[in-house]
Amino acid sequence: MNEETSANGVQEEEQSTGDVLQIRRRKLDELRAAGKDPYAVTKYDVTAYAAVIKEKFEEYENKTVSVAGRLMSRRDMGKANFIDISDSTGRIQAYVRIDDVGEETFEDYRKWDIGDIIGLEGFVFRTRRGEISIHAQKLQLLCKSLLPLPEKYHGLTNTDLRYRQRYVDLIMNPDVRETFYKRSRIISETRAFMESRGFLEVETPMLHNEAGGANARPFITHHHSLNIDLYLRIALELHLKRLIVGGSTVCTR
Repeated sequence: MNEETSANGVQEEEQSTGDVLQIRRRKLDELRAAGKDPYAVTKYDVTAYAAVIKEKFEEYENKTVSVAGRLMSRRDMGKANFIDISDSTGRIQAYVRIDDVGEETFEDYRKWDIGDIIGLEGFVFRTRRGEISIHAQKLQLLCKSLLPLPEKYHGLTNTDLRYRQRYVDLIMNPDVRETFYKRSRIISETRAFMESRGFLEVETPMLHNEAGGANARPFITHHHSLNIDLYLRIALELHLKRLIVGGSTVCTR
């Protein structure tokens, strides 16, 4: 899907998921037959990230960097392409030209699909339109994506699908990814605040042999080895009180 044309010239957005999967599996088989199995790549050295390059462009301009991320779009202009790569910090544009990466690499690259994870090495520059980009000199396929990403213009809007496939939601929706980052940082700061005041973090059991949580309806499961019913933990008060009785200054989780 997205801005991509498959090997037979038909855009993936006009094909069913089953057809796309079949085409991509065939491409994977061809890569393996040629001794270029992307799943065999276990290490790639990254020297810079998209957001940092954009934020500190003056430091990175004309310097060679190595980035890795998911191929999100491709603008094909024959022997030169503009592509967008998304890493853990955001997106950055790259310029790929056959004269710079070589014919063999460029032909391999033309067979890659939107969603594939790639490695790219090149120098940082600003385009005529003012967009900070990377002029590619080396390319490497790091991981093959067998399933297409959601359609470009509407993204992942199905709420049920978003919650069932949060990994796709994180790929397509930067705001959701930023929420995950913020939550992690908030928890980290809260933990540091409590620890700086002498509190200990204690992990408590998730399953209890007695239902707790006031009027909340308990979730019940059966422990076959012990032949007893157990209840999913709802509240932490009982454990907290027991630890305080034991003489500990704690925060439980």
